[in-house]
Amino acid sequence: MGGGPDPEHLLVILPFSAPSAIFDRIRHNHPHIKITFHQLHFTETPWKARAQVPPELFNDATLLITLSALPPSPQDCPKLELIHFTSAGTNHVANSPIYTDTKITLTTSSGIHGPMIAEWVLMTMLTSSHYYGLLHKWQNKHEWGQRSADVGLLRNINDKVGQRLGVLGYGSIGRQVGRVAKAVGMDVIAYTASPRNFPESKKDHGFIVPGTGDPNGEIPSAWYSGTDKKDLHHFLAQDIDHLLISVPLTKQTRHLLGKEEFDILSKRNAFITNISRGPIINQPALIAALRAYDDYSSSNQAAGDGSFSVIPEVDIKSDTSIPGLRGAALDVTDPEPLPPDDPLWDAPNCIITPHISGLGSAYVDRCFQVFEVNLDRREKGEKLINVVDRSRGY
Repeated sequence: MGGGPDPEHLLVILPFSAPSAIFDRIRHNHPHIKITFHQLHFTETPWKARAQVPPELFNDATLLITLSALPPSPQDCPKLELIHFTSAGTNHVANSPIYTDTKITLTTSSGIHGPMIAEWVLMTMLTSSHYYGLLHKWQNKHEWGQRSADVGLLRNINDKVGQRLGVLGYGSIGRQVGRVAKAVGMDVIAYTASPRNFPESKKDHGFIVPGTGDPNGEIPSAWYSGTDKKDLHHFLAQDIDHLLISVPLTKQTRHLLGKEEFDILSKRNAFITNISRGPIINQPALIAALRAYDDYSSSNQAAGDGSFSVIPEVDIKSDTSIPGLRGAALDVTDPEPLPPDDPLWDAPNCIITPHISGLGSAYVDRCFQVFEVNLDRREKGEKLINVVDRSRGY
């Protein structure tokens, strides 16, 4: 009688070379698991592969690690019990028959992205507010900018101490951004779909990179919740200086933020950061809000010689009549890739990056760490982490 776990077959489909050291670690800790690796290259977007995965690869797989490649139908994967995604969300596979027509357990890599994305959020926030483009221009021109007429802009910079960060979606990424924001002196408020009225409900029960995030939900000075426009608008009206969008994309959150919401945020001419999914924002409405602030600022420019295109950061605490939003940082757009002629490219004071904020040297290993935590839990009969609730879409 051998005992021990039953033999398993892990199929790994990823767009890069096999992570051999990680596979060796899994084999050492779980010798009953056979591993098959298939490299699948993608187009400009990580959701579309250049080729199809041979269906027969799925036949006897019991475990699957993938970004977006799935079996064509439930009949192609009769033994599959667990699918682990290397992404934080699953909206890109929500129409797959594996998602809609099976009860195969789905887990995500939510929790691994916080450190890198939080650094990107802080970087873009400060790049904008400290006029890094102007500083870089001076350096390229070998110009000591103290003598520039534009130096007046720098004297009007507001630091982040006392400013308010509103986190729309206080998950693992939102918690790490909140941690970093608090470290620079910001006040943090949170918004979630369901209430967090007692200490246990505020805890993060997903994967946490050690030393990061807000495990006990203690950072926000106030917590708001709800699923309708009235609740959302109440949150947005809380004198927010910076809004972080970190909710998953679902039917309910598509175009969650549009003209009405930007009008509320214009009370303090908020800076918008989106690291979630592009369709959560109504992009034409965002462009209009950015242009409204730029038009006002350009006609009331208090400093500079007009040779450098920057938007003076107006003292919004003393003047609430200024329209629009003072800036945005977008790592996601609608669509992706963003077409070269899309007007978003030319929106004023808008930083755009190609969905790369979460990338880094630790990404792959942390994806597998989440999977390995669940392997251990599964063998012990314990509850898995990062399980997708299909009814909620995340």
